[in-house]
Order: sequence, then structure tokens, then C-alpha cells
Amino acid sequence: MKYETLREALYWSYANAAMAHHALENELHSYARLSYVIRSRLYKGLVSGRMSIASLYDDERARMKSGRKCAYCGSASSLSLDHLVPRSLGGSDSADNLVYACRSCNSSKGDRDLLVWYASRDEFPPLFVLRRYLKLLIASAERRGLLDAEFENCGDLVAPFRVDLIPLEYPQPDRLRF
Repeated sequence: MKYETLREALYWSYANAAMAHHALENELHSYARLSYVIRSRLYKGLVSGRMSIASLYDDERARMKSGRKCAYCGSASSLSLDHLVPRSLGGSDSADNLVYACRSCNSSKGDRDLLVWYASRDEFPPLFVLRRYLKLLIASAERRGLLDAEFENCGDLVAPFRVDLIPLEYPQPDRLRF
């Protein structure tokens, strides 16, 4: 798929996250027709303005249901708070930008961008973390007036994230986790 703007790329990634979420919730090993329909309708709705990104409240509710555990690896020991978008990259101290992280993951990630850290580990982020992160990126790009920047020229943007690492393709559901 060809993306003209940063908005289209971010919305495509977010729509892919919704597709993957549906597949995981329904314990599918590969994407079903309905999964693709969900992605297509959400993407078209977001681009046209008929639909909007779900609130971070939905993520908070899911986080409360899952209990206190590391958002990155699932460990329940030695937990602290970590900034999804590091403060050094412009991330805020707001609850929307904080997740639980075990000492090991928090130390390993340090002040690196989430996608940079996962790329260095050659892993795909957990869906819950990625969906929340994408919402933060979309909000950040909107505040900075970057959503309508030409996608091909986004490599040089001053943004708190690496545009080239935005996941535009997602692994099959059997290789993903919440």
C-alpha cells in the first residue's frame, strides 16, 4: 500500500492493530476475512474523518483487568513505571504515557523509543503497548502539525519517534501477544 501522508501511515498501522486485536481476542492463528474487514473499515473511517481513534480510557480499562505486570514481558516482579515515549524525546509524565515495566525491561529500554528498542531486540511489541503507543504518536503528530506531512519525506521530521519504524505490516496472530 502507498501512503501519501504520515496520517495515512499511522492510521494504517492503527487499523492493523485493530485487525490483530480482533484475531487475538478470537484466538485465530491467522487473519480471517472479518479481521481484514475490520482493518479496511477502520482505516477508511479514520482517513475520511467518519471514525476516530479510541480513547486511552479503553487501554486503561484493559490494563486494570490484566493486573500489575510488565507491559513488555508480562513479569509481575520488581515493577516500576516506564514512559512509553521517553521524557528525553518529549514524552510527558501523564498517566497516558506510563506503563508498568519490570526492572529488566525498564533498564534495557532506558530512554530509547519503544520501536527502536523492540527493533534492537528483533521483536514485535505486544499489541496493548503498540496500540497505546500509536495513539500517543498520532496525538503528538497532530499537536506538531505533522499528520499531513508527505510520508516519503518524513525521515527528517523532528518527532519523538522514528517514522521508518512504524509497523505497516503485522505478523500473523499466532506470533503476537497482548
